[in-house]
Amino acid sequence: MRTFLLGLVLFSSSGAWAAHAYAQFGDIKYPPGFRNFSYVNPVAPKGGDISLVAPSRASSFDKYNPFTLKGTAPPGISALMFETLLTGNAEEPTTAYGLLAEDVTVSADKLSVSFKLHPEAQFQNGDPVLASDVKYAFDRLTSKEAAPQFRTYFSEVKGATVVSEREIRFDFKRANAELPLIVGGMPVFSQKWGAGKSFDQVVTDPPIASGPYKLGKTDFGKDIQYVRNPSYWAKNLGVRRGMFNFNRITYKLYKDTTAQFEAFKAGEFDYIQAFVAREWARAYKGKLFDNGTLIKQELQHGNAGDFQGFMFNTRLPKFQDKRVRQAIGLAMDYEWMNRQLFYQAYTRVRGYFVGSDFEAKGLPSPDELSLLEPLRSKLPPEVFNQPVPLPPVTSLDPATGETLRDHLRLARDLLAQAGWTYRDGALRNAKGEAFTLEFLDNSGSMGRVVTPYAKNLEKLGFQVNYKVVDFAVLQKRMDVFDFELISNRIGGSEAPGTELLERFGSKAADTEGSSNVIGVKDPAIDALLDKAVAAQTRPQLVAALKALDRVLRHGHFSVPHWYGSVHRVAWRAGRFERPNVTPRYYQPETWITSTWWASTDNLVGER
Repeated sequence: MRTFLLGLVLFSSSGAWAAHAYAQFGDIKYPPGFRNFSYVNPVAPKGGDISLVAPSRASSFDKYNPFTLKGTAPPGISALMFETLLTGNAEEPTTAYGLLAEDVTVSADKLSVSFKLHPEAQFQNGDPVLASDVKYAFDRLTSKEAAPQFRTYFSEVKGATVVSEREIRFDFKRANAELPLIVGGMPVFSQKWGAGKSFDQVVTDPPIASGPYKLGKTDFGKDIQYVRNPSYWAKNLGVRRGMFNFNRITYKLYKDTTAQFEAFKAGEFDYIQAFVAREWARAYKGKLFDNGTLIKQELQHGNAGDFQGFMFNTRLPKFQDKRVRQAIGLAMDYEWMNRQLFYQAYTRVRGYFVGSDFEAKGLPSPDELSLLEPLRSKLPPEVFNQPVPLPPVTSLDPATGETLRDHLRLARDLLAQAGWTYRDGALRNAKGEAFTLEFLDNSGSMGRVVTPYAKNLEKLGFQVNYKVVDFAVLQKRMDVFDFELISNRIGGSEAPGTELLERFGSKAADTEGSSNVIGVKDPAIDALLDKAVAAQTRPQLVAALKALDRVLRHGHFSVPHWYGSVHRVAWRAGRFERPNVTPRYYQPETWITSTWWASTDNLVGER
């Protein structure tokens, strides 16, 4: 077959192409055989250890399998033990380079992608990574034995075919520029892991994977340690050189954030991230910070803003009228909260893709209208003739802007239109039933937010209950959609795609354990999701997601919270060093565990 080279990609006369990397949009930055990513130190020394704290909501774990629905897996296990065919980097959101696969080939019709496995790829038990293992992992993840979100995520994939011992092909239901990234990002594990058991019964079997770390000393359910594999097969690849430098990575688990922080000051672990502005301002100070024992720093990043908000369970009849949901949102006085609770540290969330190219603004643009017009009969008129909704703003000066009182009057009118009026000491419907609201939380940290919010809601006649439950209970209730309102956070993405089907798609709304916690079931939203998933160019993706953001915001499915523009982190001084270059897109925990290294003092006694 005749071939010719164009840029970094090898094309054939058939129209197919093969390369060391795949880019959904734009160029591939690094050439074949590149030495290392620009944001790592390729000669970073190996050795030493680091201890971290698990996120506050994870106070225990009861399994090693992170891919099943029931139970809680330990922190760090997916990133440190499991690998994928392709791996992304912190500079190019829609590009991935070969890891387990040394070559990726996309068919001319874009209906399939083939991966040639690296001849040196091996699992931590010494077995080679073969195409049969990749197929086994795909079949298990898309079975009913795995968590349901995997079936949604891989729903556009017909199946996986073993072409040869080291070549696997994935066939697609339709051409979709993101699908090679989706299957390339699938975690791969050995078919020997839990052999003879159904996948949902693989619970405490140590994973047989190919990543840089193995399980180390573990106090099951409490603390967990990962030990660097000195025979790690990929340590000299460009996508791994200078990375995963600590000999031991330990995660400590605590019951609450207060215990976490006291343990940090006492030296029980080395690094922590602060998520509460009040704690950052008031607790992260004192002698240990003044004398340099502990370092606190606000790290800049270029990540898209996270979405966070109180999510309505619209499966419940009382939340199915969007006027009710809008009224509840109008009662939040964010400006007061930011002054009194958050030390002016946050920015209000405006939509589902805040701070990104995909955020809808003003009236629909022509490229949005081209997608919205065919759906006009399924959409409310205000999507077309009104600016995209923004969260209400309360002004310090009532003479120059709206006040909370104005917002509560509007909320009262909306509730009346929806059939809810105040009488006999409560907000009631025509049947006389009182409107109750239950905010469900697992850490108690939202209490100081819900308390003033509840006072405003009570002025409208709502009966408000704030309930704190254990994380495992909360997770179970979320899985079966047994809640009224919960606080939920969705990490920002520079290139959202197929995962949105799991978050907003109608099929996911009825699937227990799915990420569609709000229960959106809307044919217009499904159509826009379809456009986003099928986008062949970045402008097409931008238009589809702006239109999606617009429709979701007109639906008032949540009460938007706030987001921070920096990572607030603290660590123990003198123990670590970091690369000179900070990547644009990153989360601090994974950046630290994958690219930092132990200082000279921390390497004493290491070989």
